[in-house]
Amino acid sequence: GSEKVVDHYNVMGPVKAALESAVRYLAHELGPAGIRVNAISAGPVATRAASGLTHFEELLNEAATKSPLRRTIDAREAGKAALFLASELSSGVTGEIVHVDAGFHVDGMIFH
Repeated sequence: GSEKVVDHYNVMGPVKAALESAVRYLAHELGPAGIRVNAISAGPVATRAASGLTHFEELLNEAATKSPLRRTIDAREAGKAALFLASELSSGVTGEIVHVDAGFHVDGMIFH
């Protein structure tokens, strides 16, 4: 939503773009103090909260069909990425937006 237009995403696209920009600026500002700043951009995850979103089933189906891995992710996969970013394994990583979306961000989506 921050890199490509997504139908029905509405104002969340610009909001996500602002968040990603904030990550880069915070990484720049806080890096000299040894503080790393990263974010995870997760693909659609089937949760109770998400099920109330308009066209969410469509979004899940589109993601599963069009992502390079031909599936969606589950919340554990986003959690594993967070664990990596919080660990010393990523000690040289800052200012990054890590996509955990089965590769869906590569192609994006368009509803018809």
